[in-house]
Amino acid sequence: MSSFISPVRAGVAVLGLALLASTAAGAQEMSFVDDRGIAVTVPAGAKRVASVSYFAADVALALGIKPVATTYMVEGRNPDFLLDYLDDVPQIGQRATPNLELLAQAKPDVIVAMRRYTEGNAVQYQNIAPYLAYNLELFSDSDRSITQLATILGQPERAQQLNADFKKHIEEFAAQAPKDVHPRFQVMWGGDAPWTFYTENITAAIVTALGGENIAGHNPTPHIPDNFGLEMSLEAMLAADPEVIFVYDYGPDRPHENNPIWQMLSAVKNNRVFYVGDEWVEAHGPIAREMVLREAAHYLYPDTFPMPEIRAEAAKIIPANVE
Repeated sequence: MSSFISPVRAGVAVLGLALLASTAAGAQEMSFVDDRGIAVTVPAGAKRVASVSYFAADVALALGIKPVATTYMVEGRNPDFLLDYLDDVPQIGQRATPNLELLAQAKPDVIVAMRRYTEGNAVQYQNIAPYLAYNLELFSDSDRSITQLATILGQPERAQQLNADFKKHIEEFAAQAPKDVHPRFQVMWGGDAPWTFYTENITAAIVTALGGENIAGHNPTPHIPDNFGLEMSLEAMLAADPEVIFVYDYGPDRPHENNPIWQMLSAVKNNRVFYVGDEWVEAHGPIAREMVLREAAHYLYPDTFPMPEIRAEAAKIIPANVE
């Protein structure tokens, strides 16, 4: 039985990022604290959101709002989980290196970004529009970040419903999973020494909630900021011998496959290595995490759960009328 207990319960604490103000009738501004611990003042009625990463685009579309700008994971690759809504949205570059001139041209009311990629350029972002930076690594980051952004965009009740639905869906899938099968798994970036995620990471937490056993285990130093994974050699992978491997897919460059040890892994020999899409890389949004849940259930237990139709499932979450 999996030793990881917390992913469902951890999501209950959704208001860790505080709404500081303002409840006065006719208020023109609201103030929020982001993951930098900085209070950011946002205009009331903000709707024009720029998404540095797919997270804000994911949340906005789940609220029926199209973002005014977005980065991409891989140029020219639109993620299926966001359907075709980003086709005519201005692309401002890769999430780690967005073009700030193009971002300014989009005239956003608010910029929502991943903290580790953008905090160093905070002043430049703030000169364009109010800028909020989120960690977006751990399972516990998801509910609270969705709640805060939905509040900024005027739909806190929708966030509450999305979070409650996800909690319910995890419980339902976990209840249907075989009780006596706990596949050893690994979630990783490809590379000569693959970066492997601890159980607290959102995708690893979802797979663990379904009954999988993460070979990386829990974060041994949770008090250290940004410590959400480790480099794991192919030799260490062979010793742990995962039965299922999920690889975040950045394209055709897969140096780990050139190591002869790779072919010795059970997951490789049994064709249970899955190069997963952008929803896994940026799984904190309400649409992405639902897709990861369904895909992970199928990959762990293919005889129990069918492979989901990503576009059809996403269409159940995105309102029919997107503004």
